[in-house]
Amino acid sequence: MLEPFLSPDLIEAGLDEAGRGAYAGPVYAAAVILPKDFYHPLLNDSKLVKEKERYLLRDVIEKESIAFHVAAMDIVVIDSINILQATFKAMHQAIEELCIPPDCLLVDGNHFKRYGQIPHTCIIKGDGKYMAIAAASILAKTYRDDHMHELHLRFPQYGWNTNKGYGTVYHRKAIAQFGLCCHHRKSYNIAPAASLVS
Repeated sequence: MLEPFLSPDLIEAGLDEAGRGAYAGPVYAAAVILPKDFYHPLLNDSKLVKEKERYLLRDVIEKESIAFHVAAMDIVVIDSINILQATFKAMHQAIEELCIPPDCLLVDGNHFKRYGQIPHTCIIKGDGKYMAIAAASILAKTYRDDHMHELHLRFPQYGWNTNKGYGTVYHRKAIAQFGLCCHHRKSYNIAPAASLVS
């Protein structure tokens, strides 16, 4: 059972990311402020929710949340400042674009770069503990999946419609065969001898 909030008297925004460990594509982050009485029986860590149900939940979250925003950092940013800093930058942008400023932040994970003067609490596996973080994980995951499906249409050889840019066996074999394309993260050094596919 997910907790509805950490502080009953504060406006809390849940934060989570998607794509941090992928070989290709942007990293996405979402910030979500839910009503204190929000509940949906399917809501959970996005990794534990079936794809069809994730999209159902996205519609519910976007309709019933007090505020939400999804941001992304592309591979240019990732390769220039590293994936951790790019993730923080995406989270900061998501917070900045919320139509209502939160009093505090609930962040999935064990580390976060402070945003302004807003206090934050890092929660390991928070997407399976708090509703706002779980909601953020659903939005970040579905928005990124949609983007990877679009990229797959241009680069079908990598199987991004199924692996979403992560380092599956299929994806690694495709990199070995076809080389890296413009959407692969060069700073990951995943195929240093591979040619660039335009």
